[in-house]
Amino acid sequence: MAAPATEHVRNIVLVGQDGAGKTSLAEAMLHVSGRTARMGTTHDGKSYLDYDDEEIRRRFTIGTSIAPIPYKDYKINLLDTSGHPDFIGDTLATMQAAEMAMFVVDAVAGPQVMTTKLWREAEGMRLSRCVFINHIDRENANFDMAMAQLHARFGSRLGAVTIPIGEDADFRGVIDIIRMKARYFDQDGTSERIEDIPADFSDTAQDARDKLCDLVAEADDELMMKYLEGEEQLTQEELESLLDKAIAQELFIPVFVGSTIIEQGIQGIMEDIASYFPHPRHHGRFRLANGEETLVNEHGEPAGFVFKTAADPYVGRLSFIKVISGVLEPGMELINARTGKKDRIGHIYVMMGKETNDVKSAKAGDIVVVPKLTEVKTGDTLSKSGEMAIDPLPLPTPQYPVAIEAVNKKDEDKLGTFLSRVVDTDPTVMVTRSEETHQTLVTAMGETQVETLLARLKEQTGVEAKLVPVRIPYRETIRKQAEAQGRHKKQTGGSGQFGDCFLRLAPNPGMGYEFLDEIKGGAIPNGLIPAVDKGVQDAMKEGFLAGYPMVDIKCTVFDGSYHAVDSNEMAFKTAARIGFRACCEKADPVILEPMANLAVTVTEDYAGPVMGDISTRRGRIVGTDSNDAGETIIKVRVPYAEVVSYTKDLRSITRGSGSYVIELEGYEQAPGDVQKKLVDAYQAARAAN
Repeated sequence: MAAPATEHVRNIVLVGQDGAGKTSLAEAMLHVSGRTARMGTTHDGKSYLDYDDEEIRRRFTIGTSIAPIPYKDYKINLLDTSGHPDFIGDTLATMQAAEMAMFVVDAVAGPQVMTTKLWREAEGMRLSRCVFINHIDRENANFDMAMAQLHARFGSRLGAVTIPIGEDADFRGVIDIIRMKARYFDQDGTSERIEDIPADFSDTAQDARDKLCDLVAEADDELMMKYLEGEEQLTQEELESLLDKAIAQELFIPVFVGSTIIEQGIQGIMEDIASYFPHPRHHGRFRLANGEETLVNEHGEPAGFVFKTAADPYVGRLSFIKVISGVLEPGMELINARTGKKDRIGHIYVMMGKETNDVKSAKAGDIVVVPKLTEVKTGDTLSKSGEMAIDPLPLPTPQYPVAIEAVNKKDEDKLGTFLSRVVDTDPTVMVTRSEETHQTLVTAMGETQVETLLARLKEQTGVEAKLVPVRIPYRETIRKQAEAQGRHKKQTGGSGQFGDCFLRLAPNPGMGYEFLDEIKGGAIPNGLIPAVDKGVQDAMKEGFLAGYPMVDIKCTVFDGSYHAVDSNEMAFKTAARIGFRACCEKADPVILEPMANLAVTVTEDYAGPVMGDISTRRGRIVGTDSNDAGETIIKVRVPYAEVVSYTKDLRSITRGSGSYVIELEGYEQAPGDVQKKLVDAYQAARAAN
């Protein structure tokens, strides 16, 4: 496929709920266009686009695939994205590369949670939108009901550009409202039949045409006034000339209908995409890091925006690039605005699923893939001067932590290398090492993303890893002042060990650890006082009740004794540890649990159930608010241990519509039952060695 002119490129991102048929729509368009010899299908693992082993096993899209479709002298780049909430980061990043978002909606289920969530994101990006109502041939499919749901959810600017000829088992074709013709696609792949509208559908088609003209007329003030005054109806020429303006200005959101499985309604979509959908130069607006904006410009310096990175086990790193300006060519050196370093383009690929084809150039507005740009990450901008920097869309912060370790300890290095590669290619995964709990933590968007990561780890490296419970960073402290002696005496022949100190412990809320020296008369030599301090700190790290570090304690050494020969640092460190533990027994030690501030965003329907659930987790509602979308924001103070895996539970309660932001802040005393459980577990672990 030769590099198309900018005005002949259409970048369409397919979005919506899993199962609505985004991938099958792309597969149908590939087949109808002649790009593929057969219709790819996901249910039998023979999809051109869902080729990854995990996608085949799970039967849904995980990462963005590109379907470049030739149509006449146009190139339609279909970007097939995931509709699973765990992979929303990849979907949002891909949406930045498109000029149009096509929402695929099931004719029976209607617009679901992910459809609504992504619609709001598209609105925020000022991205043009359209809808494809799929599966109109399914049992209980109802076009009017689906349209009513779309209007209720997304407003009155949605208008049908195709309507079905029949529904359910009676569906056999679509009526093209723009051209007022009936269209039937013969599945033998020969051609599409275009005929007159059946007589029993003429009134329905005319009503849809009138509504279409009502919406589109707003794109031209003069024509709108004539139209509203009833002087004349929009002519065919006027309607077609206004459609692209109305769509680009978001005055009109076209709705298509069809069935991807039997390929009805597909040919007309491609025709309308080429004829009326916005092309990059008209609608490709990018916000720069300096606050200014830039448009796609084929005459500017060579520059591209990296909206996705992927790791291919054979090719290596792949950078998915939207060309912002100029022309990219192999051999060209571009500068990364983030790092200031140069990277050389070795090859430029046009990809269809996993199939790659070398091309000699890529013009502004097009989407291509460049391999082996080693230091390039998602969100980077590459340009000839290095001065252009696109401001990437902020992606959601992962909130689902799991602790991971290799089944075989000798594979820990391989596991670490793999996780580093994952972080480089997926901005919605964070990997940290907790020195306190001695765990490697992977924080992801949800359970499915973690399961996919583990499966790919085994597939690509042969390493098996397991998930273990996340250790909560509890603390211990004391509530009373207490005094005790710590005495260590050991004689084993020759020089022995002798240390003797009297300690006073007191609570020191919010002030951390403090050590005071009140020794008088040289009861303990000055040179051995630091050993007492060190012994106390070592004991605090070990904890007293359940092995958790102790905090907020003031320790005073006020008396003691020593031996001229047998006293040394080690002896006094040991004596201090003994004295510290003796003090703790009398100082009312307690366990502190980490607290979290949670802001949960839900629709009004789920506010009550979420508040009820929070109360069962010992959480306190500290306030509520609302956002511009009319959702309720519930502000909560809750023990972190109760919500460490809240992603899964919140999705269950809200059917996937809820979200939250969590921030750890401070510690509070754990209730008696929680403390007893932790102490018992610690003692059992010690008994078992």
